[in-house]
Amino acid sequence: MNKNKLIAAYSDFMKHLHETMEDTLHSFPEALEISKEKTSKSSDLTSDELNKLAAYIKRDVEHAAHGLSDNEDKDSLSEWFKFDIELIENFTLDAFLSVADKTRLELAKLEQLAHAYTYHSGDITVPGTFICDACGKEIAFKTPSQIPECPDCHAKTFIRI
Repeated sequence: MNKNKLIAAYSDFMKHLHETMEDTLHSFPEALEISKEKTSKSSDLTSDELNKLAAYIKRDVEHAAHGLSDNEDKDSLSEWFKFDIELIENFTLDAFLSVADKTRLELAKLEQLAHAYTYHSGDITVPGTFICDACGKEIAFKTPSQIPECPDCHAKTFIRI
């Protein structure tokens, strides 16, 4: 699996998701499926790669939605990313914020409780800071990236901080 291909597809998938959520009245799960179909037409990803990508995006959007405040301020998103919004390059912040906020509203309707999301080496994720479950080493990404093994202890699981 070519990680650069997946990272580029992650951004394309997010663009399709934003467009779908903005242009129509779809629930997040419906928009995710529509975006997966659009991404499949514009890429050469396998079905397994598309499903993985959809899972990565679902995880990231739901996690961000839990972290956004009701007033949708950029400081709350900056806190979630753990660095200034201005440092994020080549990423459609407005699209992500829009999708995450709509997802936050859906999650609130379902009254789901916020819980920790586990990230694994090999996953593709949005920019942010992650901490190794085993040794506490922090790693940070400024663009959508593939999570590596921990550079200190080679563990494979992380939590976004």
